[in-house]
Amino acid sequence: MFPEFFSMFLRKQTAPIPCSFDRERTSKIKKPLLNHYLTYNSFLVLSLLLWFLLLYICFPTNDFHRQTRNSPNRTRHLRPTCPGGPYVYVYDLPAEFNTALLQDCHRLSVYTDMCPHVENRGLGRRLSSSDNSWFATHQFIAEMIFHARMENHPCRTRDPHVAKLFYVPFYGGLHASSKFREPNITERDALAVRLVDFIQAQPTWRKNNGRDHFLALGRTAWDFMRSNANGPDFGANCLLNLNAVQNMSVLTVERNPWTGSNQFGIPYASYFHPYTSAEMVTWQNKMTQSNRPHLFTFIGAPRKGLEKAAIRDDIIRQCDMSSKCRLVNCRGEQADLCYDPAQVLKIMSQSEFCLQAPGDSFTRRSTFDSILAGCIPVFFSPHTAYTQYLWYLPATATDYSVHIDETGDGRMRIEEELLKIPREKVKKMRERVVKLIPNVTYKHPNATDFELMDAVDVALAALSKPMSRGADMSL
Repeated sequence: MFPEFFSMFLRKQTAPIPCSFDRERTSKIKKPLLNHYLTYNSFLVLSLLLWFLLLYICFPTNDFHRQTRNSPNRTRHLRPTCPGGPYVYVYDLPAEFNTALLQDCHRLSVYTDMCPHVENRGLGRRLSSSDNSWFATHQFIAEMIFHARMENHPCRTRDPHVAKLFYVPFYGGLHASSKFREPNITERDALAVRLVDFIQAQPTWRKNNGRDHFLALGRTAWDFMRSNANGPDFGANCLLNLNAVQNMSVLTVERNPWTGSNQFGIPYASYFHPYTSAEMVTWQNKMTQSNRPHLFTFIGAPRKGLEKAAIRDDIIRQCDMSSKCRLVNCRGEQADLCYDPAQVLKIMSQSEFCLQAPGDSFTRRSTFDSILAGCIPVFFSPHTAYTQYLWYLPATATDYSVHIDETGDGRMRIEEELLKIPREKVKKMRERVVKLIPNVTYKHPNATDFELMDAVDVALAALSKPMSRGADMSL
């Protein structure tokens, strides 16, 4: 067909028929010519179509290549949407290090039944059937919430080659609290030792000897730093004393301010876990406008046998004597209020200042409850907040808090000190506290349309800075 087509195309054309020919002769000539041109055009169109089809098959277009590059079998290395980074690889640990612990939730603490508190990925039970953002969240559960947030975090990557940080989701706090009365120290330490053996065997560990790895623990550092010295160990295990863990960054609700150079304080989890930025802004506006008839308040119980908690007796005495203080003694007639999240936040939201005395340790969840309620915290030890939460709280402490020296001349005058602060200053301090709320809050793991940085986002941003400079992770 092709030789005949090209010979037809190159054949010399016949001279035009003169107009002087008669109609009959012209009609006899026109019909063969019309058939001739129709055949010629048909061959031309068909050949061109075949030619373009051949080109398309042999030489695909750029669009086709772009579709191939984005095909499903090539998406495993694509990075998630993560404005500003860093990309975080979440270890898929053997279940014994996290989720398997929850199967025996009744024994996760020697003090209470933790089953209600591990519900909803650690958020606890909902406080209201009509509001999905408020939960009865346990104070020592941040590690579970952190894990839940990281599983759905936009900065998570499943490709370790593009990760800058490596998160080890160990429920160390829950395990530690289940072993506080375990007399066999080897048994108490066993799970932590197995975790370290597992992590060190991973290729991702050997790249930087673990300096780009981090843990998030829901209890204080003291629960993982058993001393080798003779004396009571309070049920602690040795996790943070292991050499490999000292290479890692450890996020914990209370760090050792003297020797915890690789430890970083993260907020205790409070009760609010919003889905959207709009929910957060609505709550902030409400706390800004809240009527606060009480100058200061204290919600807590006295302590015995703890030097750093001796201040509580004096705080309770002064608050009880002052007409400007709202006292909720958790060992008194109003003890039930201490365990009702709605009442705790209501009382704090009606107060200008909230007293934050050390308890069993330096820090307390109440600090973050008071910030959530827009109540200015009053500290009596720098280790309750100032040496703890450097990523989350302003460097200038007087912008958002009051510090009353518990040593001083031995005579604290809480009401007198607070009344010295000008009203305009109090207003500015409260505004600063309200602005802190998003950063110290753990938003819901399934949150959508939430552009504000929460406690997890702040931690990731801070962890990434030393690594981006190629520096050591420790301070």
